[in-house]
Amino acid sequence: MNAMQKIKIEKITLNVGAGTNQDTLKKGMQLIKNLTGKEPVKTVTKKRLPGWGLRPGLPIGCKLTLRGEEAQKILVRLVEAKDKKMKPSYFGENGVISFGIHEYIDVPDLSYSPEIGMMGFEVCINIARPGERVSKRKLRKAKIHKKHRLTKQDAIDFFKTEFNVTVEEK
Repeated sequence: MNAMQKIKIEKITLNVGAGTNQDTLKKGMQLIKNLTGKEPVKTVTKKRLPGWGLRPGLPIGCKLTLRGEEAQKILVRLVEAKDKKMKPSYFGENGVISFGIHEYIDVPDLSYSPEIGMMGFEVCINIARPGERVSKRKLRKAKIHKKHRLTKQDAIDFFKTEFNVTVEEK
């Protein structure tokens, strides 16, 4: 296989949405810290939505982005939490895979914590081929050829080979 065709994990983002409930936000931050050992960042609103009780600057969730070796290690645990079964709807068109974990106790090596209670979180995985940065950089942007772009089937094949995942057909 050509070295430029190899797919790698670019980043993994873990997210907990809490809404306006600050108690849930604290629990979500503790959950991500227990899972990864790193402190998550609060996400804040940018718009005012009076119907939902939102105003600019109000923290409504938390997230953490992992890259490199740490992302690879945690991804193995997250795939195990889904019993190595994924749906085709988890896979996006441009190398983005998103799914939710309903209860954090499904993740191996993570036990129940009474101060957190039962809650879940979202996982978003970005995969890319070498040279993908050319289309995203600020200076001298360039287009990527159609053959080099990732497709939904490329992402499914990558997960099948790397993580031994079965993708349930519709």
